[in-house]
Amino acid sequence: MSGTQLTVTLSGGGVDDAQAVVRALEEVFGAPDEMPGDERATVRTATFDGGAAPGAGGSEGADSPRLSTPVTVTLQGTPEAVQRAGDTLGKAFTARDQGAASGDQEQERQLLLEP
Repeated sequence: MSGTQLTVTLSGGGVDDAQAVVRALEEVFGAPDEMPGDERATVRTATFDGGAAPGAGGSEGADSPRLSTPVTVTLQGTPEAVQRAGDTLGKAFTARDQGAASGDQEQERQLLLEP
């Protein structure tokens, strides 16, 4: 379903922080194409193609994921997907909206997630 395509770019924090953010989104978008895993990377990306059913992601962690340091997250995709992702991250973490930009069929939103 094209209404759920979403790209998430994460900077700040370590690989565990990036994975915590992605796991929070799995509950809504299903599993990403690839889980962030490069310890040396300073920017990590995960893409959700909407192919998996919402709620298909694992819920192996605690109810509230934890971050070790602030993480900047850029959400890019359809307006519906960006809105759903922002709402999901706002419930899972302390989130500060850092701005948004909209195009014809795509939207971008930046959030600062705090521990």
